[in-house]
Amino acid sequence: MTRIDASRRLFLRHAGALSALGAAGAPLALNLSAIGSAAAQTATDYKAVVCIFLFGGNDSINMVLPTDSTSFANYATLRNQAPDSIALLAPGTAINAGAATGSPARLGGVLAINPANAQGRTFALHPAMGALQSMFDTDKRLAILPNVGPLVMPTTKAQYSQSSHPKPASLFSHNDQQNTWQSFQPEGATMGWGGRMGDLLAAMNGRAVFTSITAGGNAVWLSGQDVRQYQVTSNGAIRLGTNASGQVYGSVAVGDAMARIVQTTRGGHVLETDLSAVAARSMQAESLLRNALKPASDALFGTPATNYSANNDPKLRYTDPNNAATTTANPLAQQLQIVARMIEASSNADIGARRQVFFVSMGGFDTHDVQNINHAQLMARLAHAMRYFDTTLAAIGAQDKVTTFTASDFGRTFTSNGDGTDHGWGAHHFVMGGAVRGGDLYGTFPVYGTKNANNNNFDSSPDQLGNGSLLPTTSVDQLGATIGKWFGLTDSQLLDVFPNLRNFSNRDLGFMRAG
Repeated sequence: MTRIDASRRLFLRHAGALSALGAAGAPLALNLSAIGSAAAQTATDYKAVVCIFLFGGNDSINMVLPTDSTSFANYATLRNQAPDSIALLAPGTAINAGAATGSPARLGGVLAINPANAQGRTFALHPAMGALQSMFDTDKRLAILPNVGPLVMPTTKAQYSQSSHPKPASLFSHNDQQNTWQSFQPEGATMGWGGRMGDLLAAMNGRAVFTSITAGGNAVWLSGQDVRQYQVTSNGAIRLGTNASGQVYGSVAVGDAMARIVQTTRGGHVLETDLSAVAARSMQAESLLRNALKPASDALFGTPATNYSANNDPKLRYTDPNNAATTTANPLAQQLQIVARMIEASSNADIGARRQVFFVSMGGFDTHDVQNINHAQLMARLAHAMRYFDTTLAAIGAQDKVTTFTASDFGRTFTSNGDGTDHGWGAHHFVMGGAVRGGDLYGTFPVYGTKNANNNNFDSSPDQLGNGSLLPTTSVDQLGATIGKWFGLTDSQLLDVFPNLRNFSNRDLGFMRAG
């Protein structure tokens, strides 16, 4: 019943806003979640969920490491293979600045962390993730979820080999697993769980168009049944036709004429009506954001400068772990900057947002080769961007109101193929925010075993398949439901959004604080 009530409220608000489009335009525009008129709020607080998607399949085995003697010995043995070892070095190992660029010796030892519940083991982060070490240990705003992946139901190693046991479709495929993480269906899915959460809570927002927002490209995770994702760039809203002053060829009159033309239909063709509604939505939303957003050069978000450039802003540049004297522009930090600016603007009367979901992304994680150099840079960029975002949220007073999590196609193999890794399944992930019970692990960290006589099967580990891929012990549904409960979804709504959740007895992993 709650699903119907939420959709009804959203429908009515859209209908009021679209009366100006006329009878022919309204039905299709309703499905586009066009701008809604301001209405009484059903919540007085603000919350946002941010997904950082790591495209390509992050090697999380080199991101979060168990360093107890048995685990680290197995890890070092399996990843120390010719021609280039990808085995990171033990905690406390000094940096060798003269070592080859990208080599583990050039990075130094992994960075020890101290989980509150260490499960009888010791742990560390990648050497390039120092920005997150203190956030985990000291600030307690970062949690680690080990061995997460898409699951239909709890699955043991024995059950995995049974064809009758339900498993996600098309495992180990990039496109399919990206979609499965985001929507619980392989490639071709049209709705994701971020968008479905937006469906249920969009009625809390003054304008539904600002419910589901991407700064990282089109993402099925943001698409709902009612809400549709609104795309921005790192610079802000995408402008259709006119300049910031509403001009075309220097003329406001021409700009006004263009706006009338693109928002007016001459016939009843469904595609024409659809495109007209999209154009109207984009133009009105851009106009609202143009006035509501503070500039990127504002001290809250960047480093003020007369001729501000995100590429040159020190706050948005990360240190190359292979060359400590070099800083480079961080596109992920730039995406998170616009997210922070939109969060800051959420209370503006023209925006009126109470619940928002955001999507940002970075690519390059398909590290089949040259992993030492590439993965170190990726880890440095991720850590820097997350730390920047956390610091910026604190500056705008939103640190406790925003929860950020990482996601990726899949994890990678425990074994090395010589200078990289191959496609896996389960992976470790971060959850960050002031409402997160940080400084701990949520879920059982996997056992890292050794290869058998056939050089491929990890008989000594209940958590590893074939060439060392992790068999997930925590499902994406469980991760999402824990965040969704904090976000405001009821138990029945969680079962609606997360289709496999009913197959798991533990539906709240405990990493979010109440409220």
